[in-house]
Amino acid sequence: MSEGRPCTPPPSGAASNLGVLPRPPLTPEQTRKIELSRLKAKALRDQREAEARRNEDHPISLRRSTSTMAAGQKRPHSLISPSNVPATLRDGRSTDPAKNGGFRPLDSIQPARNFAKYVEYDFSKMTDTKGGFLTVEDDPHNKALHAPNADEKPVHMTLKEWERHQLLRSLREQKAGPFEPGLSVLKRGKERIVCRECGSMEIDWKWEEVFGCAVCNACKEKVPEKYSLLTKTEAKEDYLLTDPELKDDELLPHLERPNPHKSTWNNMMLYLRYQVEEYAFSKKWGSAEALDEEFVKRESEKKKRKEDKFKTKLQELKKRTRVEAYRRNRKGEGGGEFGDDLGRAGKHTHQWGRTVENEDSGVGVKTCTECGMEVEELEF
Repeated sequence: MSEGRPCTPPPSGAASNLGVLPRPPLTPEQTRKIELSRLKAKALRDQREAEARRNEDHPISLRRSTSTMAAGQKRPHSLISPSNVPATLRDGRSTDPAKNGGFRPLDSIQPARNFAKYVEYDFSKMTDTKGGFLTVEDDPHNKALHAPNADEKPVHMTLKEWERHQLLRSLREQKAGPFEPGLSVLKRGKERIVCRECGSMEIDWKWEEVFGCAVCNACKEKVPEKYSLLTKTEAKEDYLLTDPELKDDELLPHLERPNPHKSTWNNMMLYLRYQVEEYAFSKKWGSAEALDEEFVKRESEKKKRKEDKFKTKLQELKKRTRVEAYRRNRKGEGGGEFGDDLGRAGKHTHQWGRTVENEDSGVGVKTCTECGMEVEELEF
């Protein structure tokens, strides 16, 4: 029975890959082709390495001799020394064309693609047009453009020289210091200019030039009621002078000074007090009393205009709100509302009298005969 029973064959190694045929062994022809391809690839690699060592045109990674260097072995220092830098490697820090691989013009260097959308300006080829204003080069015959600016320091001057130049200019304008006119005792009569108060020869030459007034500094301080300076605003408000009169140098000469409140504002115009009073009292108004009367008249007109304006606005307010009555003042501890009779129970009924026209406002006013309440009556 055991001899006739069929037996299961032993498992084979290829039983796990069911449905996959085993790889047949390589034929001699296939083995010969594989070995031939390997030898060709090796020969080509050796040929490229030899050309790289001769021409030095390839990266350092290809300069590796199969006879002297094995895989994973470090390269010698001679292969990476600065003397063997390839031509394709450029160093931006070097200015030597031989080491930098040769210079290229800036026009040939193209930006990256992400940074190509911009306008490139060559400032060496651009011309400054002075913002559209005319310059000396544009109009060489214009004297105003060629005239030097007195407030700017010249290029050839140092800071000390410029300060000294400004000091001399201010002294020249004020006629002080070395620019003060000389004093001479040989001049007689009208040629001799002396102070109109004390007869001194040391007068303020700037005042004599601007105001035509010969007076010394001591007398200016002693007599301020004549020789003090008035501003343009004071002359207009106190002496009732107009702008055309104050701008006329023949009528009222003035001295200009920088504005003390702000340097960018217009210059301050100063007038001599006795000249302003002489013109206002004798020529314009006739006397000081006439000036005072005109001042009082203008003030009263000004006050009247202000009151009329207030009354007009008040009438407009009444017409808009249509007020018929005003609440009377509260009386007693508990107070009360308009129309309530606080003395007895019930509400008070007004007994209006005749309408009387108010002389000031011109509006009719009615008065209650019992409580004395007044109500303005508007007619439309």
